[in-house]
Amino acid sequence: MLQGDIRKMKVEAVDGQVNYHLNLGNDSLFVNGFLGKKITLDFSGDIHCIHCQKKTNKSFSQGYCFNCFRKLAACDTCIMSPEKCHFHHGTCREPEWAEQFCMQSHYVYLANSSALKVGITRGDQLPTRWIDQGATQARPLFRVQNRRLSGLVETLFKSQVADKTNWRNMLKGSDLVLDLEAEQERLIGQLYEGLDSLQQEFGLQAITDLSDQNETHEFHYPVLEYPTKVTSINAEKTPRIEGVLMGIKGQYWILDTGVINIRKYTGYQATVTF
Repeated sequence: MLQGDIRKMKVEAVDGQVNYHLNLGNDSLFVNGFLGKKITLDFSGDIHCIHCQKKTNKSFSQGYCFNCFRKLAACDTCIMSPEKCHFHHGTCREPEWAEQFCMQSHYVYLANSSALKVGITRGDQLPTRWIDQGATQARPLFRVQNRRLSGLVETLFKSQVADKTNWRNMLKGSDLVLDLEAEQERLIGQLYEGLDSLQQEFGLQAITDLSDQNETHEFHYPVLEYPTKVTSINAEKTPRIEGVLMGIKGQYWILDTGVINIRKYTGYQATVTF
């Protein structure tokens, strides 16, 4: 039995095989080891902000209390829509935080999660970002100088390809295999004028094409059986969740009783019994 506040599962890929660790307080559980076994997750009802640690009645932006949600740059709208970054206007909530996390190189990538999608992330978040989205394939397209520019490049690609994962389809375990290198060439061919315009505005060194430098990465998830019908479990309504663990993908546990998004309950106090 383990007890503590839930944090997003830590992930690693070893030769493409994905491993998961659930952190509860100071304890860590290697979740892959419980495939095919019954596991129980009891939520106490207590929630603690992952920034200030204060008790809160409601979680905002996956783990923050309302005050932190309102004041932290990590919770600003530009985190979800990086093209709206306003650091250059001098209006960032936390300029020092932004210097560390936003004003550094980012990657624009293609991934195959529920289908073809485009996304962005910091370099130190690869391959974590891909695994958190349940991608079975991923390929970097560009390295750009900061988060805002990555959002502007992503916006170009969003005119041709989705930027969201259909989590229900992702959890059904589609066997679709894509030629991401071919998709990369196709999309760049369609969007080269917009890319050239951004390079003229921000400088030739601001966007680095990685077409000739990268390979397509593949990931295999610890899943015994995918559900034919995806039923989501809400811990607010069902504080005791139990079932046989059939798989882990993205940040989801796939139980024979339904699926639960572990990341959604960051900061919630829970007890795991196995």
